[in-house]
Amino acid sequence: MGKTGYLVLENGMRFRGERFGAQGEVTAEVVFTTGMTGYLETLSDPSYWGQITVQTFPLIGNYGVIPSDFESDNIGPSGYIVKHWCQEPSNFRSEGDLDTFFQEKNVVALSGIDTRSLTKIIREKGVMNGVITDDPDGVDLEKLKAYRVTGAVKAASTKERYTVFPEGEAERRVALLDFGLKKNIWRELVRRGAEVIVCPWNTTAEEIKELGVDGIMLSNGPGDPAENVEIINNLKEICKLNIPIFGICLGHQLLALAHGFRTEKLKYGHRGGNQPVKNLEQDRVYITSQNHGYAVVSDSIEPAVAKELFVNVNDNTCEGVRYLDCPAFTTQFHPEACGGPLDTMGLFDEFFTMMDKSKQLSLF
Repeated sequence: MGKTGYLVLENGMRFRGERFGAQGEVTAEVVFTTGMTGYLETLSDPSYWGQITVQTFPLIGNYGVIPSDFESDNIGPSGYIVKHWCQEPSNFRSEGDLDTFFQEKNVVALSGIDTRSLTKIIREKGVMNGVITDDPDGVDLEKLKAYRVTGAVKAASTKERYTVFPEGEAERRVALLDFGLKKNIWRELVRRGAEVIVCPWNTTAEEIKELGVDGIMLSNGPGDPAENVEIINNLKEICKLNIPIFGICLGHQLLALAHGFRTEKLKYGHRGGNQPVKNLEQDRVYITSQNHGYAVVSDSIEPAVAKELFVNVNDNTCEGVRYLDCPAFTTQFHPEACGGPLDTMGLFDEFFTMMDKSKQLSLF
């Protein structure tokens, strides 16, 4: 039996569990994800920065720790909660277990909690702040309620520019703005023959212009999109370069804000690999991987500037935008998946087609 630990929510509710991983106390926003697999990708996704992640699937850790599956070099969540964690993983690629890994990476975790009950509470009452602690009686609920995720993108982004090259000769060059990216975004670009220049969050239009790129990729990332005023102002100028743009998740939200549209916080967000979205141009539904707590407000999209491209089948929230004033489209979901379905991977091909057309037009 592990040491007893508690999750205390801002409304005063307590959940008793057993600690594993690192010891200590952590305060963060409590969210849930519904993925049955892909816990390694979840743990290494920077979009979970500032959050305690609850896995709804009851058994986590059964295929161990596989570093080659990580989506970043850092741990995304501030804390981690599961019903059961597997102490004896079985997979030929496994290089360790979650408990040891969490101790090395200083991740505070709890098991033995009724995650089904906790998830239902978040669904009904909305996302709340919480603290993992040994002393539930000592929690200051007013201080807990006041907690906010701030400075997330700056913390998650690369500090220095770096380049990833394809195996053969690069046919295109893409600037990837890192707001807290998942590695599979640049993997998909490189796989299609692109040289990818990964740039810090505050890269300006002038700096991108000097790189001589064929396309611009806006990555996923954590936190409230409206907080990123400097990025939003930069994107207003970046759009004027008339270079094809593809935005994912936070990148989707930031480009919308740069066009004067609005974003809102969802009650409990979309997190998992089973989210249905409808392509309004094709009248076709896809199953997607998602991780976000904010959404672009559909009614705020100016019809003369852009049109809604995808909508969520469950709640009709905006899942994608195609812009009419510049060569750009964005998605709220993750077409690069990892983990999740690969239904929308073809959007990367559409981005490359956009770059090719733009190149041809520049010759005349």
